[in-house]
Amino acid sequence: MKWTKFYLPDAYSPTMEQLVYFHDHTMSIITSITILICILLNSLLWNKLIDLNMNEHQMIETWWTILPTIVLFLIAIPSLKILYSMEELINPTISIKSMGHQWYWSYEYSDKFCKELESYMKYNKKNDFRLLEVDNKMKAPFLTQIRMIFSSKDVLHSWTIPCLGIKMDAVPGRINQSSLMIKKPGIFMGQCSEICGTNHSFMPIMLESIKLNKFIKWIS
Repeated sequence: MKWTKFYLPDAYSPTMEQLVYFHDHTMSIITSITILICILLNSLLWNKLIDLNMNEHQMIETWWTILPTIVLFLIAIPSLKILYSMEELINPTISIKSMGHQWYWSYEYSDKFCKELESYMKYNKKNDFRLLEVDNKMKAPFLTQIRMIFSSKDVLHSWTIPCLGIKMDAVPGRINQSSLMIKKPGIFMGQCSEICGTNHSFMPIMLESIKLNKFIKWIS
């Protein structure tokens, strides 16, 4: 993802793929409506024909009430499908707890082996990504159903990785959860998306996706 790119980031999870498809579907409908309205406005501006008898037309009024309703259904039904699928947890293999702090993240793996780590932003070096590099990356296996659990120790935070299609608030005194499945190995980055204080921009998220057997070796 570069600053010159105007499109969505590449999708590396099924959820993000569905969000990209929904974005394209909605934009095609909006573009079609915009072109139609421009054509009608152009026709009204340059058309000099006048029909004094056409003061009202019940059939036209009926159709311009029905057609927007159909368009709204075409947008709402896929949107609701994606919304419910994002909330669905299907037999997660691993649970990872992410805690927000002022201003860093901590991760806890407590299914079979208890492992905790704290993830702080690293100072800039020559080959590091500015404001995105951390000292301890969160590790997770790809092609594995993961349950992410979010909470906070102090104020509101938001754990976000755009290319994985996940964004969940970390609320003090409350536990939120979300499902995650990564399709490919790699390193994925994000940042806290909630204005949580003066160092809000200095608590990045870096997730490393690895093979399941390497993950088991690492956690044990």
